[in-house]
Order: sequence, then C-alpha cells, then structure tokens
Amino acid sequence: MATTRTATTVWEGTLFEGAGKVTLDSSGLGTYDVSWPSRAEDANGKTSPEELIAAAHSSCFSMAFSNGLAKNETPATSLTVSADVEFTPGTGITAIKLTVRGVVDGLDNDTFVELAQAAKEGCPVSQALAGVKNITLDAALA
Repeated sequence: MATTRTATTVWEGTLFEGAGKVTLDSSGLGTYDVSWPSRAEDANGKTSPEELIAAAHSSCFSMAFSNGLAKNETPATSLTVSADVEFTPGTGITAIKLTVRGVVDGLDNDTFVELAQAAKEGCPVSQALAGVKNITLDAALA
C-alpha cells in the first residue's frame, strides 16, 4: 500500500532577501525557517532543502541496511549513519556522502561493506537521488 508524506513551504519575498517556513505536515513535528543565506552560506539556526535531503537519505539508508543485515541473519546492534549533502550555488547538489559505522556481531568488515553497498543501491531515497553523479559510501564496523 502506498503512503504519502507532505511538507509545505510558505515563502515571502525574493530569493536573496526573502525567507520561508517549511512545515512537516504529515508528522506534525514542526515548522522550520529557511532562507537563501542559510542554504548557501551558514545555517544560522535555519534548515535547508539539502539538510532535509540528508535527513531523508540517512534515515532511509539506515532502514534499508538494517533490513539487509537482518536478512543476512546478522542483525545490527546499532548503526550510526550520517549523510553529507554538498550544495554549490548555481550548480545544485554536487555530492552526497553516506557514512555508516555499525556494531554487528558475527560479521566481518568486508561483508559489512558489501551489504552496505547493496543497501545504498536499494534505498528508495538513493534511487530518487540518482541524478546526483557523486554519491559515495564510507562503511566500516565500529
């Protein structure tokens, strides 16, 4: 069964002088400030589309990898995943780096890396971001 998640942004003003607020409608978790300077320069307590993509990618990859490890009969004790999304003004998203460290009993590092790569390729957010030419993975047991 398909599910739909919704977020809404209200933007006021021009790109460079204006600002907006993005609301996570489906979860009701909150409303967050966004602006061009917080996207292209320092965050200054505001979020950006790239930070939201990083959150989506790290959580999706965590789920896909956790599932792959369980199917391998080596469930993770813990996985710590970060996603760094690089944004270049005028060009767009130029790179994404996924980093995962895991605690998995009974698994060697080479198999961990192999399963992590499969999770990266199978993760629906990775697939949605396939237009980003440089998506890398740094995976290792903790």
